Amino acid sequence: MNNVFVYCEIEKTIVEEVSLELLTKGRKLADQLGVELEAICAGTDIKGKVESQVLPYGVDKLHIFDAEGLFPYTSKPHTSILVNLFKQEKPQICLMGATVIGRDLGPRVSSCLKSGLTADCTALKIGEYDDTKSGKHYDQLLYQIRPAFGGNIVATIVNPDHRPQMATVRSGVMKAETKDPNYKGEVIIQDVAKFVPETDFVVKVLDRHVEKAKNNLKGASIIVSGGYGVGSREDFNLLYEFAQEIHAEVGGSRAAADAGFCDCDLQIGQTGVTVRPKVYIACGISGAIQHVAGMKESGIVISINTDPDAPINQLADYVIVGSVQEVLPKLIKYYKKNSK
Repeated sequence: MNNVFVYCEIEKTIVEEVSLELLTKGRKLADQLGVELEAICAGTDIKGKVESQVLPYGVDKLHIFDAEGLFPYTSKPHTSILVNLFKQEKPQICLMGATVIGRDLGPRVSSCLKSGLTADCTALKIGEYDDTKSGKHYDQLLYQIRPAFGGNIVATIVNPDHRPQMATVRSGVMKAETKDPNYKGEVIIQDVAKFVPETDFVVKVLDRHVEKAKNNLKGASIIVSGGYGVGSREDFNLLYEFAQEIHAEVGGSRAAADAGFCDCDLQIGQTGVTVRPKVYIACGISGAIQHVAGMKESGIVISINTDPDAPINQLADYVIVGSVQEVLPKLIKYYKKNSK
């Protein structure tokens, strides 16, 4: 009763990374609240294959829904699973990935349960809230934190009176960390027929095409990222040349992607990819809240910028004042000369 729930996305029999990240955060929230962490896995032929992936993250109860038609994902059966399970278990918090699936499933579930949903959160905390209108005081609410108004402010959203408090979080925002490889949680094999009416399986997926990502931004240890200050798509070639010398991946800000300087799949930030490399080199990036939300967990941040007062410089460990066209050729020349 009133536990923390995480909906786990599954690709065939493999739990997606974003779900493991949310299990880590869910465990921390559950510990703060003094409740249990529960996970939901729904798919086809997943019994005996997901338990070892999920339980080590500190999951106290794992609900498994295993039936034909639950993979590939379709909206109706998965919505029925969550809605009917939540009516029965009454969780206080539900977390899911801000993915194609999460963005479809989350609003459906929250609408059916007349609950709130905050999308694309960059942080989750437990805190208090005083409602000045009603005079009520609330303890242990979920603070759902996300950039708003085009990234110009950071909004903290609370849902005082409706349950569950629902939030979606993008992949890479949280860090996946196992609690105990031998953690002993309870595994509950649910009867899918009790939760999902047969009519929910009306949609059949006839063909499914999954395309591998063209880059490895999420797994890169070094990222060279360019912003609007790079100046042009041609000048972005300097970033690629430099990245090749230091074995890095190339990323970009939303402003750079919108201007056509780089492809949209390279976009880092609230509306792009969230990364946490060991070294992040920001070239001509001003440092808007939206962009910072996608790279603030980087180990070392190096800023190359003509403006010494650019917001990104407040976050940077090292600042090089100068233009990309001036600084990068010197760095490329140095690395070519000194690299083995």
